[in-house]
Amino acid sequence: MAPSLSSYLSLASLYTFYLRRCFSAAGLSEKTAPTDPTTTVQFWSPTKPNPRNPSLLLLHGFGPVATWQWRRQVQHLATRYNVYVPNLVFFGDSHTTSSRRSEVFQAEAVAALMDKLGVAGKYSVVGTSYGGFVAYHVARMFPDRVEKVVVASSGINMRPADNDELVRKAKVESIGDLMLPQTASHLRALLGVAASASVRRAPDFLLNDLVNVKLYAEKRNEKLELLQGLTLGQDDTPTLSPLQQEVLLIWGEEDQIFPLKMAHELKGLIGKKNNVKLEVMKKASHVPQIEDAPQFNKILHAFLSS
Repeated sequence: MAPSLSSYLSLASLYTFYLRRCFSAAGLSEKTAPTDPTTTVQFWSPTKPNPRNPSLLLLHGFGPVATWQWRRQVQHLATRYNVYVPNLVFFGDSHTTSSRRSEVFQAEAVAALMDKLGVAGKYSVVGTSYGGFVAYHVARMFPDRVEKVVVASSGINMRPADNDELVRKAKVESIGDLMLPQTASHLRALLGVAASASVRRAPDFLLNDLVNVKLYAEKRNEKLELLQGLTLGQDDTPTLSPLQQEVLLIWGEEDQIFPLKMAHELKGLIGKKNNVKLEVMKKASHVPQIEDAPQFNKILHAFLSS
């Protein structure tokens, strides 16, 4: 079927094409691979991995696919690291026939992907927001494979009351309406708690375009099931197994989805005092890797290369 006129005029579609070109220019290729008999993961990986470079796994959050969330990091890091960027299950062309929906299942899938790709030795893992939940479990379950862990803007120590407060603050009816917006007003509500002021001023026609061009609408029911299937955040008292690896927490000072106080609490829960570091980014909110990519990249590379 020929593309419609609206698809030619879609800024989101044009930007998606640009992002794919950026990943390709950084030396990455897009592929898919089965990780078990029920699950297939779409991912970007080095076309020619450099055996002298360490390996790095980037895990995206809820919202658009990985290319939208990690472009500036891939462009900065791809010459120094073998960078692997999967779309988590039910994002992009990653899918499963399994009934499992937890972030533990996502962690098993991406860990299996790294093994399937023959990534030698240890790799470091970086997760933002929902991807931070997955990164935590990858590090917890596979300590012999994961060298360092970066959790960015990810309240894995959240409580049920935190979701209730977020829904109230955003003035929406449910966490699904906020995280998987179907209208421009819902997307504006999400940007109101997730992004800096300059992004929140986007016009309605652009917000509608973002909602409609597969960024949030695709596989929406399955993504709602992912939100409902979270194992973390279900208890009034967070119970986290401390990680053995060195851990870096990167947080936007103005994050309203996972406020900064959660980062300070998480620092004491996720590991021993000497293996967890917190970096707070000024004038950044829930997506610091996009809002201030140069600072985020500097912090990230300093930790990974130390």
